[in-house]
Amino acid sequence: MRLSTFSDYSLRVLMYLGVQDDRLVTIAEIAAVHDISKSHLMKVVHQLGLNGHIETVRGKGGGMRLARPPREIVVGDVIRQSESDFAMAECFAGHSACRISGGCGLPSILNEALSAMFLVLDGYTLADLLRVPHGLVPVAPNILGDVHPESAHD
Repeated sequence: MRLSTFSDYSLRVLMYLGVQDDRLVTIAEIAAVHDISKSHLMKVVHQLGLNGHIETVRGKGGGMRLARPPREIVVGDVIRQSESDFAMAECFAGHSACRISGGCGLPSILNEALSAMFLVLDGYTLADLLRVPHGLVPVAPNILGDVHPESAHD
């Protein structure tokens, strides 16, 4: 199984916000730092807001920040909310044309594997992903404007 780009970007946004010490961050900033589309990032940010992971502040000087401490954002929840399809084989979708589906043990094995994956992911929070926060603060001169590499950790 491979995580979607949507999940990847969701985790990147949360990790970026997690090292900002409650500083408001814009979509443009994150898009520039990660070199990703602002329009795609807007969808990600919208969903993260709906799921209660981030809060947004509108207007001049606005932006976004985490809505809760990183230790309260469970990685498994973020993945469940950002992925739309966990069907690892055709038979998971419910309308399989497989001729051996009645006697095949693969669906139950794959379901067990998926459950085990989420058991592991549910044991980690955003705080666990931020163990070395100074290594996660992107250095992007001329992109961030008022943030300078030498003051990024202050």
